[in-house]
Amino acid sequence: MSQHKSQKPDPAHGESLLPKPGLLATIRNNFFTGIVVAAPIIITVSVIVWLITGPMASLDTFVQHWIPDRFKPEISLDQYIPGFGVLVAIVGLILLGTFAKNFFGRAFIRAGERFLDTMPVVRNLYGFLKNVFEMALQQSDRSFKEMVLVEYPKEGTWVLGFVVTETKGEIAHKLSDMGDDLISIFVPTTPNPTSGFLLFVPRSKTRPMDMSVEAGAKVIFSAGLVTPDYDPNAKPEDNALSDPSADNGEKRKSLFSQWTKKE
Repeated sequence: MSQHKSQKPDPAHGESLLPKPGLLATIRNNFFTGIVVAAPIIITVSVIVWLITGPMASLDTFVQHWIPDRFKPEISLDQYIPGFGVLVAIVGLILLGTFAKNFFGRAFIRAGERFLDTMPVVRNLYGFLKNVFEMALQQSDRSFKEMVLVEYPKEGTWVLGFVVTETKGEIAHKLSDMGDDLISIFVPTTPNPTSGFLLFVPRSKTRPMDMSVEAGAKVIFSAGLVTPDYDPNAKPEDNALSDPSADNGEKRKSLFSQWTKKE
């Protein structure tokens, strides 16, 4: 009586030891792949359309409402060029910024802030919003231009963080015994980057990365699922500007690096 033995796939002949996924599993995988491809495109387009048809349209309507009719370029008798109000607002902000930088502008702003300080609720709201926008638009020599590895939360465990700036003020004074090369590092949580930790660490205790800030953000926000290609024999600037989504090792310059490069 012959015994039938189950034949195992032979890896030497290129046959996989893992069973092939069934039809339902293949359909499910293709469905989630479609979501990964379509969702960023749909959300990006939706946000852009919302900005154009929502806040930008409201600003355009508001500004054009206050512009005298004789200054509006007409398309027809009752229609005006869309976006003209936005253009006027941009020019107005540029002129306001120019005015705020001279002596009379600074004096006028100081007088206005002293007037707002007399209003209990308004002064708190104004002070909060002013600090938020100043911090958001502040241009620092090292602000979010560098990625480093730092040991956190314990020795032997490393995290990827953004170098914010050199540590200054009272914090640097209180930690002066740690050296004069203290830097402030923001370590966001993953996959939710809206929260995180601010660390004050000597630069000598960190390991600098060649990857760009954009590439580092993709690594953190994707919980490590997306990592840029790295060639240890390549020049540091080539790895810093590498695009993790590029094919065949193609490199492109990061938009973020163009916006934040030193003048």
